[in-house]
Amino acid sequence: MRTPTRSIVFCLLVFLLSAVSPLLHAQSNAGSISGVVTDPTGAVIPGATVSIENPVSQYTRSTTTDNTGHYGFPNVPFNSYHLIVRGKGFASSAQDVDVRSTVQVVANLGLKLGAETNTVTVTSGGDLVEDDPTFHTDVDRSLFQKVPLESQSSSMSSLVTLTSPGVAADSNGLFHGLGDHASNSFNIDGQSITDQQSKVFSNQLPTNAVQSLEVISGAPPAEFGGKTSLVIVATTRSGQGVTTPTGGVYTSYGSFGSATGGIDLSYGQKNWGNFFEFDGLNTGRFLDPPEFTVFHDKGNEENAYDRVDYSFTPVDSVHLDLNYSRSWFQTPNPYDDLNVQNVISGGASATPIFGDVGNADQRSKIGTFNIYPTYTRIVSNNSVFNIGAWVRKDLYNYFPSANPLADLGPPNLQTSSISQIRSLMNAAVHSDFSYAKGIHNIKIGAQYGQTFLRESDNLGIVENTYNSPCTDLNGNPLPGYLDQTDCTALGVIPNGNYVPVLAPYDLTRGGTEYYYYGHTDIKELALYIEDQIKAGNWLFNLGMRGDLYNGLAVARQAEPRVGIAYKLKPTSTVMGISYARTLETPFNENLVLSSQGCSNPVLAPLLACSSTVTGSVVSANLQPGFRNEFHASVQQAFGKHAVVSGEYIWKYTHNAFDFSVLGNTPITFPIDWHNSKIPGFAIRAEVPETHGFSAYFVTSSVAARFFPPQIAGAGATSGVAVGYPFRIDHDERFNQSTHIQYALPKGTFTRSMWVGFNWRYDSGLVAGSAPCYNVTDPNSACANSSYGPDGLPATLNGQPAVALVDNGIPAGTNPVTTNPVALPLTADQEYQSGLACNGDRATPTHLIGVPVTVAGTTYYECQANQLTSSLLSIPAPGTGDNDHSPPRVAPRSLFDASIGDDNVFKGDKYRWSVQLTGINLANKTALYNFLSTFSGTHYVTPRALTAQVGFHF
Repeated sequence: MRTPTRSIVFCLLVFLLSAVSPLLHAQSNAGSISGVVTDPTGAVIPGATVSIENPVSQYTRSTTTDNTGHYGFPNVPFNSYHLIVRGKGFASSAQDVDVRSTVQVVANLGLKLGAETNTVTVTSGGDLVEDDPTFHTDVDRSLFQKVPLESQSSSMSSLVTLTSPGVAADSNGLFHGLGDHASNSFNIDGQSITDQQSKVFSNQLPTNAVQSLEVISGAPPAEFGGKTSLVIVATTRSGQGVTTPTGGVYTSYGSFGSATGGIDLSYGQKNWGNFFEFDGLNTGRFLDPPEFTVFHDKGNEENAYDRVDYSFTPVDSVHLDLNYSRSWFQTPNPYDDLNVQNVISGGASATPIFGDVGNADQRSKIGTFNIYPTYTRIVSNNSVFNIGAWVRKDLYNYFPSANPLADLGPPNLQTSSISQIRSLMNAAVHSDFSYAKGIHNIKIGAQYGQTFLRESDNLGIVENTYNSPCTDLNGNPLPGYLDQTDCTALGVIPNGNYVPVLAPYDLTRGGTEYYYYGHTDIKELALYIEDQIKAGNWLFNLGMRGDLYNGLAVARQAEPRVGIAYKLKPTSTVMGISYARTLETPFNENLVLSSQGCSNPVLAPLLACSSTVTGSVVSANLQPGFRNEFHASVQQAFGKHAVVSGEYIWKYTHNAFDFSVLGNTPITFPIDWHNSKIPGFAIRAEVPETHGFSAYFVTSSVAARFFPPQIAGAGATSGVAVGYPFRIDHDERFNQSTHIQYALPKGTFTRSMWVGFNWRYDSGLVAGSAPCYNVTDPNSACANSSYGPDGLPATLNGQPAVALVDNGIPAGTNPVTTNPVALPLTADQEYQSGLACNGDRATPTHLIGVPVTVAGTTYYECQANQLTSSLLSIPAPGTGDNDHSPPRVAPRSLFDASIGDDNVFKGDKYRWSVQLTGINLANKTALYNFLSTFSGTHYVTPRALTAQVGFHF
């Protein structure tokens, strides 16, 4: 950053903080409710029971009035609630309250004499809809404790995937919100986390520490920036007001040797509280493996979280979040990584000796810590000020096999042994001022942060023919030989593609590893103002945000945010429209490597920096992009029994981000496409609890259309014709989740017994590396397998055929797109994709098709109309199209269920619970993805059963 800019930013911050320092209260995404309960004469009523509940999110809390008739609910997630008061000798009373800011909601209630009633129910559909144009999903702990989750190590990601519309499920705890690659942010107690949160990037906050979630998929309000396709607003659990120590201990054991254990404790008084939780996991299936059979997939994780709340005075309070997580896990092996054959001696000679160098044994370790204090002051009855700061760090270690030559993967995936130590530390300060009075609910805020990136990599070539000095007479690269001067003398030909600068780092020829170190500090400043104006049946969200980004590239952006909603009370209908402009910042993980690696002569060929589409080298720093997004939504309640919400979206992004991968590793780096267009819809239907029964249904259809060329980042993607759109590998036409939950009524067994059931359907992500046949369309997704090694269209028995190359040598050139044309699948990769040729199914050691030898190269052909797959949807011959008909993972339905009893022995103070969870009950064999440019190949979880027992007090 230039000195004048730094000075301006510093002065702005000093002015802002000094102006409000005398006012110095706590988190900025939860409010509070308080009041006094009186009788008809105005006398206070001590000991009255006050409760709040939201029938949609299923959030409920209760307290009692003190000797002065006062009650209070701190740490209340933003939402609408029913406030219900019951007192002995009085008729129960209820009213609706809205918690929309940190400004305390004061609700004084008077009770009338009369018979006490036990229940106060929702009386109209108007209680189920919110007059908010920002489409979102609310989920409380009472619901997500009973949703069977697939991933124990990324439980929050699994929860968001299963409860929110517009989410495409991917492997390893990753999810794609509304057509973008993981462009999601977490806002935890007011702390913004925009870095990736899947289990191969970072350690997530465990759901056991979370009280409530709001998943915003509509146009984001002005207070949110960075990654905003989905904004997950989490309110953590607090001990404030929990005057009796409350907590629990649990342990579980299940399939794949998965064992968990955890403890949590809440305790406090009116003016302070502490919540603590610790949990651990050890499993034989930590990541989603590339084979349905699970091996070399062990991992463990430990989480510790502590939240402290303390009120110094009635108007001054502090809130502190502390978190540390550690995970260690193996990179799952395909069969191709077992008993790896590589050079064991004579690598630089004309006759190197090959042998078994062992199994690949690559592993990762991630350590994450977070410290986040916030100070809050209630300025007046209508205004609250917050100021907070945090330091958060991810330290990622990637370890290669003990023998680096064992890291040789399939020839089209990994050619190098890689180790990495990478750190991402984010330090930031933020403040906001909220004012709520009359029709206005105003919030003004600022945030300044710096992200410190440090990337340290060691790389060495482990494929003997990757940088061969010599080739045979047919142009096939040969193992062995140390220098091109050896070729002619020994009767072979110098290799025209030989890169001398890589020779010192060829481990198969006695070389050593290449060391790379990159670093940068990214500075970001955000200023925003927003106002929610309620005027009769209208509600207006008006906001403006300004972002200043200064990293390897610089961007400045003014971002208006507007939303309008109208509520038709007679029909319980809410209609809304909204617009947002956002600054899209590059992903931080391996940002330096991706931005600068292509200008490094050693890294450039290893990172595939030379684009086979344009022939150019993609070497620019990743530039921040910008997006215009439009949303139209409607909510409709059907009496008091159901509510349906839906929205249609249009998103237009300039400089659209994606990821590429370094070999067959979890080391990924961002890339930048020219633009993207993402239209689609999302729907959520909910049935509030009635007689123990509740349900929800979420569905979406989102197109992720990206437009070349790739304009920045390493790992240039071939196979995409310039000027033609394509579907990115996280595009999915349709998905849905249905959850049904039932608690047995009293008198049957016990009200604490319940059962939950999930049905998840995915139409399938794009599988761009799947083989299929199409030679005419320049936007074909299938051209890579339409031509043989001689450069001519592949034919078999006079019919169009698909060429399946088994040795990794590019086979010919497609004259339409000038790309390598034959897909180099190994037998195991054919097996992973469920391929069969005329009924002959691939196995890990059996290639399908008919062997054909051309110029000394043997490859396999299958007649195009006889190529089928049980796990992929392959376009019919001649119909493949990158935009309209790409190959995809086959549709799948997965069924999960859980059953439990929260109070087995019907205890009052002490309770025992039991729970049995089944994931993929039908043991469906299905893929998340296949040879994805981002994450490779991964299977969904085989049938997994877990039994859990807990003790609660």
